[in-house]
Amino acid sequence: MNHRENIRNIAIIAHVDHGKTTLVDQLLRQSGTFRSNEHIEERAMDSGDIERERGITILAKNTAIQYKDTKINILDTPGHADFGGEVERILKMVDGVLLVVDAYEGCMPQTRFVLKKALEQNLTPIVVVNKIDRDFARPAEVIDEVLELFIELDANDEQLEFPVIYASAINGTASKDPEQQDESMEALYETILDFIPAPIDNREEPLQFQVSLLDYNDYVGRIGIGRVFRGTMKVGQHVAVLKQDGTTKQFRVTKMFGFLGLKKIEIEEAFAGDLIAVSGMEDIDVGDTICPVEHQEALPILHIDEPTLQMTFLVNNSPFAGREGKYLTSRKIEERLMNQLETDVSLRVENTESPDAWIVSGRGELHLSILVENMRREGYELQVSKPQVIIKEIDGVKCEPIERVQIDTPEEYTGSVIESLGARKGEMLDMINNGNGQVRLIFHVPARGLIGYTTEFMTLTRGYGILNHTFDTYRPMEKGRVGGRRQGVLVSMETGKASTYGIMQVEDRGTIFVEPGTEIYEGMIVGEHNRENDITVNITKTKHATNVRSANKDQTSVIKKPRILSLEETLEYLDDDEYCEVTPESIRLRKKILNKNEREKAAKKKKTTQI
Repeated sequence: MNHRENIRNIAIIAHVDHGKTTLVDQLLRQSGTFRSNEHIEERAMDSGDIERERGITILAKNTAIQYKDTKINILDTPGHADFGGEVERILKMVDGVLLVVDAYEGCMPQTRFVLKKALEQNLTPIVVVNKIDRDFARPAEVIDEVLELFIELDANDEQLEFPVIYASAINGTASKDPEQQDESMEALYETILDFIPAPIDNREEPLQFQVSLLDYNDYVGRIGIGRVFRGTMKVGQHVAVLKQDGTTKQFRVTKMFGFLGLKKIEIEEAFAGDLIAVSGMEDIDVGDTICPVEHQEALPILHIDEPTLQMTFLVNNSPFAGREGKYLTSRKIEERLMNQLETDVSLRVENTESPDAWIVSGRGELHLSILVENMRREGYELQVSKPQVIIKEIDGVKCEPIERVQIDTPEEYTGSVIESLGARKGEMLDMINNGNGQVRLIFHVPARGLIGYTTEFMTLTRGYGILNHTFDTYRPMEKGRVGGRRQGVLVSMETGKASTYGIMQVEDRGTIFVEPGTEIYEGMIVGEHNRENDITVNITKTKHATNVRSANKDQTSVIKKPRILSLEETLEYLDDDEYCEVTPESIRLRKKILNKNEREKAAKKKKTTQI
């Protein structure tokens, strides 16, 4: 059987921060894919603002490198479990994977998640031990860890014979010897050519192309990105699209793009093994197979991760609505959410009885908070409710999603971590003491128990702990309350500006969330109460002037630093009767019912209906 020796398709797997994006930058630079005068930004693969700021990869990106006579297509996989759906589909498009592991930190749980899927699909692995130039690099132990992980994940004998490259992406060097580095990345390019299988050349057979990712462009609409599994595809060709639900549509291929460097290039035809983008059809979806009208044969259905968390998005109706944002109306917000659906396959948006509210479901807090953050940066104002876990009915029993949680923490914090997850209905599966002062804990925890846990976990481990979770199964619901906030809040009873004097009067009742001078309204949450109940406070109070002067009294008043919550912390913090108001300039917490008397009435009513 012929192979296309001038092409290799690989995916990169790595834990957050292990340097895969820097590695791709170097591979692009050294391959001569860019002209010498072309400016490449650092971390060229992460194109979104949020991706750059947080150093995480959210969407899979394609890039291609021309090395000698071979085109190497590289797909970047997200490492975060919230984007698991992307991962499986990317791995369908490639023949091998590059596993990037930090020479000091070694194997990480999120790497495990993607690697397991890669090995199940019989992909050929190459291991890159990166950051070999770091102090405390321990390449030999890391390779042993990788080997153990491969065995644990049932790798076959061929996969266990993986080649190893030692690299320093930041210096642009790589070699097969852990002791010394070559001048360039050549050892890595050559290993890719030698070990990763070339795609089979069956261009004479009938076409089969499957859409794995979506892109969207205002000019051409939806763009399907995927791999030509067999046959040839040409611009102008009349093809059939076999949908996942069994229906068929026909269309003409109007434009095709290949990838080179970070650009899309228009092409006229593509053959088996090529990774391309196709436009010309409005409702093309992930998993659809494109084939000749006279030879319809669908490829296996692609798995798309189920959403496990949902939030209500609402039009902002707070007293400050419309002050800071450009897009406020339900029409604008709905348009933006529908737009997101064009490319984000793990997202669901449902209408509610109210025209001003939508239920948005996603893969986790990170997935949803990134959508909210993107919207506020684009000028939208909206309100969101507390994230709720999606409950499913299986055989008449209410079931909730359970996550597999892996924690790495210094030994001295183990007790408090186990206790805190026990309180959130966590069940410990394993505890591994590595002997180096670090302990690894494995738990099954209901997804609702993890809402808001990250902040608590970071406090418990003084920031030294590492927490990762992946969706495991659905199980019958646990009885009683799981997780959630224990403390009550301080709610403002007045509208006005927070004053230093006002804050000082209530400081001893809890932690304040706002700085003096912040504009606040009645019903807005301005702090956390020390106790479990909510209280209303007036922090807009100013001191009455008297004609008696005191020489030193005013100089000594110093207030504590307020605790300013980030968007993610705010979403985790919310309770059932609260909203988070999000505008381009502010993130405010508020009660759903702003007026104190009405709030109390509603609470009483709720109590009587529950009895």
